[in-house]
Amino acid sequence: MNRTTEATLLDRAAQALKGHGLAVAVQKEPRTGRHLRADAWLRVGKGKAHVDYVVEAKRTVTPATLGAAVMQLRHIADAAGRPPLLVADYLTPPIADQLRANQQQFADTAGNAYLEGPAFLVYVTGRKPKEGKVTRPNKTFTATGLKVLFALICDPELADAPHRTIAAAAAVALGAVPAALADLQQLGKLLVATKRRLNGDKRLLDEWALAYARALRGKTLLATYVAQKFDTWQKWELDPAQARWGGEPAAHLLVQYLRPGVLTIYTEKLPPRLMVEQRLVKAGRMAQEHLVEVRKPFWGETLRTEGRVDTVPPALVYADLLATGDGRCIETAQMVYEQYLAGLFPAR
Repeated sequence: MNRTTEATLLDRAAQALKGHGLAVAVQKEPRTGRHLRADAWLRVGKGKAHVDYVVEAKRTVTPATLGAAVMQLRHIADAAGRPPLLVADYLTPPIADQLRANQQQFADTAGNAYLEGPAFLVYVTGRKPKEGKVTRPNKTFTATGLKVLFALICDPELADAPHRTIAAAAAVALGAVPAALADLQQLGKLLVATKRRLNGDKRLLDEWALAYARALRGKTLLATYVAQKFDTWQKWELDPAQARWGGEPAAHLLVQYLRPGVLTIYTEKLPPRLMVEQRLVKAGRMAQEHLVEVRKPFWGETLRTEGRVDTVPPALVYADLLATGDGRCIETAQMVYEQYLAGLFPAR
């Protein structure tokens, strides 16, 4: 999001908050926030009481991107030592409800808001945006860029490899690699000095997860089934060379915490024998339980990954969990981050 659009969004959201009887003032960046890429610092109050927020602006938040947005805001809050405030163009009532369930305060330009302070509690949903005022989602990353960045996240040493090697690992055309690397460099995600180096931190990981949920994850879904033997999933025989667990079952295998509600398998095609043995049938539109989702791998066979061979890379498990928007999955994603990703992508 460019600075002009961002400033306009923040100004309109501030005006909407003032319409709720709140005083809103933009603050200077505090000394403790000098190394934090916050979109704004706001003081919101009523009477003599106030709350100082660190602000993250998003044009839109969808069910698929909600989890990543919440995780990103929590990271910013930890770094800033202030409660985070999500500011957006427009938040639908279901998204507003989920944000409140995750205790994430927010405000949009239509006047929908959830804020808690020592002298105020605001919770407004259902207000419609003005005609033509909602901007389109930010398309910072193309599908090709997301694939290249995923390959670098899984194998940071790949950043300085020849373009042909990167293309094979990311499963993209060789001619697309220079532009993808140039975009990452322009965004500050890739540093180039004597050699190329990924500028990796938790914000980068969260930004990739957010963009993946918005622009690529939907394209990976091949089919959804209902499993008659859902609870026996750990006994299913998957050949790691052909199929790997993702999402909730992968998280269970990695951190032994989450009981899967949906089974995610990344594969080009489910083995016919597995479908027969586990009595998998195509899921109808109303099916909500015992679901198995089959997703197409989007990376190359040469991509080097660490960890278990029966799960997709932890970064993808992390992103899949956040894409659910479920509070327990978001909690589990943090555990996956701490155990498998924090060393390469520190919170700073």
